[in-house]
Amino acid sequence: MTPARFSRIAVIGAGSWGTTFAKILADTAAASAEPGQPTEVRIWGRRTAVVEDITTRHRNDAYLPGIALPTTLTASTDLPGVLHGADLVVLAVPAQSLRAQLPRIRELLAPDAVVVSLMKGLELHTNARMSEVITAGLGLPAERVVVVSGPNLAMEIARESPTASVVACADEAVAARVAAACSPSYFRPYTNTDVVGVEFGGIVKNVIALAVGICEGRQMGDNAKASVITRGLAETTRLALALGGRVETMAGLAGLGDLVATCSSPLSRNHTAGRLLATGLSAEQVTATMRQTAEGVKSARPVLDLGRSLGVRMPITENVVAVLDGEISVDELAPRLLDRDLKSEGEQ
Repeated sequence: MTPARFSRIAVIGAGSWGTTFAKILADTAAASAEPGQPTEVRIWGRRTAVVEDITTRHRNDAYLPGIALPTTLTASTDLPGVLHGADLVVLAVPAQSLRAQLPRIRELLAPDAVVVSLMKGLELHTNARMSEVITAGLGLPAERVVVVSGPNLAMEIARESPTASVVACADEAVAARVAAACSPSYFRPYTNTDVVGVEFGGIVKNVIALAVGICEGRQMGDNAKASVITRGLAETTRLALALGGRVETMAGLAGLGDLVATCSSPLSRNHTAGRLLATGLSAEQVTATMRQTAEGVKSARPVLDLGRSLGVRMPITENVVAVLDGEISVDELAPRLLDRDLKSEGEQ
């Protein structure tokens, strides 16, 4: 049975990933459009110049230079107008600013709307995943909140380079409905009900990517980077399992796939942030230097605190936090990155 189509889609956030996902949705809608039943896709953004660029020139050169966007895609700074009648709402804003924006969205949200999170961060002070922030802030059941995660480097997808991703929801039918809405020829979504595992794969990999970026910036070699990626997956898996995630999720697109892409590509914001840290810049200087948010810089501390509260050992995360807090230098990081206790590789 074909899942019911969405009729109006709102994407909140006109950055690189928000705009790219809006393109995915618009391309899917165009390919599957039924006569007289088009699906509208609209983006909300804060900056007038960006939304005008999207609507009039069908580009977003501020975040996706050189990419042609679908002519059916429109954008506006008018939040009520963008959200009006939307039965699918996609949230693509910086993780730490999400909660503050939800009260206004809740006032405007259609009663039966499904909400999708594109964000990969852990909230400061609460250690809440983004889906938890959304369910609390919008007063929604978990069955109407969906998470999209995986190896999703925005520029590659905007160029229509092929990729696969995961669409996760507690309700498998809702996940399938959202997956059907984001399935152009270049983007292959797989469904999953392990929301915890999918979200933590996307959260912790940002922290591990900071470590790999530092390794690259300090020219520690490919062996070091491969070792950090592999042991990073081990500590990500330990944390996800402690919170109820599934091991097969961590071996899939939202775990290993996302980790490899984020740790390996110069397009990754967190990998870039790690390379900047390797030059001796402080966390504050890195944040000021970068145009877009590297979520790992903010999420590293709550990830470590959560791991400690559960008794989960996370040596890479612990040492990345020490660098971010200025407690150790990037040169001191190298001998600390790999856990020093000798033990079996499979020991948890």
